[in-house]
Amino acid sequence: MRIDIHAHAFDPKIADKVLVQLEGHYGVKPIGTGKADDLIERLDRAGLDKSVVLSAATTPSQVIPANNWAIQLKKTNPRFIPFGTLHPGFDRNAEELDRLEKNGIQGLKFHPDFQGFRMDDESFFDVMELIQGRFICLFHIGDTLPPDENPSCPKKMAALRKRFPKPTMIAAHMGGYHQWEYAIKHLAGTDVYVDCSSVLDFVDDSLLQRLFAAFPHDHILFGSDYPLYDAATEIKSLSQRLHLTETQLDELLSRGGALFS
Repeated sequence: MRIDIHAHAFDPKIADKVLVQLEGHYGVKPIGTGKADDLIERLDRAGLDKSVVLSAATTPSQVIPANNWAIQLKKTNPRFIPFGTLHPGFDRNAEELDRLEKNGIQGLKFHPDFQGFRMDDESFFDVMELIQGRFICLFHIGDTLPPDENPSCPKKMAALRKRFPKPTMIAAHMGGYHQWEYAIKHLAGTDVYVDCSSVLDFVDDSLLQRLFAAFPHDHILFGSDYPLYDAATEIKSLSQRLHLTETQLDELLSRGGALFS
């Protein structure tokens, strides 16, 4: 199964607003509408079978609506593998985990920078205690702040993995958006997976090759970060810049599917 492990599709009621917020924060103009039908068209053009669809509740009050959207996608579109979300400030996380599990949701997305907590907060550790090995956990890691000041960073990700060894953990953006040297230093020797979303526009060929050499091949997953980027375009660029054979490219695109078999 060829899969995009890192994409987003929003409720049509909020999609336009979210795109404006994303462009404002990252300075990247989205290439897509952020809606499910557009994501499916792009999966088809990229030759991908499925996509993980991610969302993160930026406030406790958003947990239920965000998870309702994930559950709806799970029920209505077999091309999607929706992830749920929790928030350290939400007072019914244990109950919500049970609801997600009952509805077939297999993973959770956390974005500390947008959700307003640090990865080393005790309140977040309480959430991780509830999760244990029940869900795959994908984390946004990194930003343009100095790593130790940033709510998420590769060093915090490595410490979190050491403290909570049970869940499968994925560190987005090759382990640290704009913190790639730090990612190589702190995450390359761990069993944390990384995805290659939102990386290609910001690294030269030398650093890209070093990143792909630093992590075990079977722990590098393909992600587009749609609607910021297009899967087919990202796949073509990866293949050319890393000089991948057809076999190597197929292995990269298929690797994420093994997490859900």
